[in-house]
Amino acid sequence: MLLSSIGGSMQSNINPVQPQSTEAAAKPVTLPLKNSMPALAQGPDLAAAMDYRKYLAEYYDYRREISKKDLRPYNYSVFSAAADIKSPNYLKMIIDGKRNLSGDMISKFGKALGLNKEQTDQFRVLVNFNQATDPAERNFHLKELTEIRVNAQLKSGAIDQKTWDKVPNWVAWVLYSMIDQRDVNFSSEQLRTSLRAKASFHEIEEAINTLIKSGEVTRSEDGLLQKSHNLIESPDDVPVALVRKLQAQLMYLGLESLYQDSATEREFGSLTMALTKDEFEQIKFQLRKMRKELHKENSIQRMNSKGDRVYQLNLQLFPVSDEI
Repeated sequence: MLLSSIGGSMQSNINPVQPQSTEAAAKPVTLPLKNSMPALAQGPDLAAAMDYRKYLAEYYDYRREISKKDLRPYNYSVFSAAADIKSPNYLKMIIDGKRNLSGDMISKFGKALGLNKEQTDQFRVLVNFNQATDPAERNFHLKELTEIRVNAQLKSGAIDQKTWDKVPNWVAWVLYSMIDQRDVNFSSEQLRTSLRAKASFHEIEEAINTLIKSGEVTRSEDGLLQKSHNLIESPDDVPVALVRKLQAQLMYLGLESLYQDSATEREFGSLTMALTKDEFEQIKFQLRKMRKELHKENSIQRMNSKGDRVYQLNLQLFPVSDEI
């Protein structure tokens, strides 16, 4: 079942040809860090890390703690030897932000951390995300990191396939909304053109089949798609990792619109301000209320007439500084 809206983070972004939002609250599902040494099973969780330097610091502190009674406690030299690095303080320089990790060093660090190949690949993307300075590049790596982690959870069984099917990707999201757009030809060729070639023929066919299989849409004898519901309700117990994956896809499309569409075709705005905790909660409440009202009003309007295009409205309110 599709989600009605995606709760989340704000900049007010409205851009064309993208999905309708989603809201789901669920307990996050994370994968434990598998290490070649059983003693580290309770160590820092790579699947939850968003700052590789902090992750390395936590890893080092944990190894120090569990080895403090050993004849030779864990230290920077031990890590360097495991990573086949000559400098005994290299790890400390990385943690302190005095050095960046190169591609070769990422592989060596993965070995010293006891990561398997898949975990090392995830660590590599995390490093690329943290070290990227261009916003577009950071956004790309963040989307890649999200997809890697969701796929890992699917592979491990932490997220089952039935739950995965509840949350369609952005292609299905857009196609569902395009049913309310006038004069749409639902052939794969025309849909790919309408989606600006951002989706492959396979992705489009797969998205349509998923929507039909889930019962959200039906296909008439003349090939037209029709919605099975007037309003979409949110499914329960959707893992936050899946919601994050979809949100990342939508926000990445928004970034593309910033460069692709003229100012007359979109509305991008930003406001940076200091808030108290109470003020933050009030604005968050107002944004959620506005999103729900817009969704309800639009659903009623589309029952009476078709729209011209599909637009994506992203609402993002997030911290850019820490409390002091």
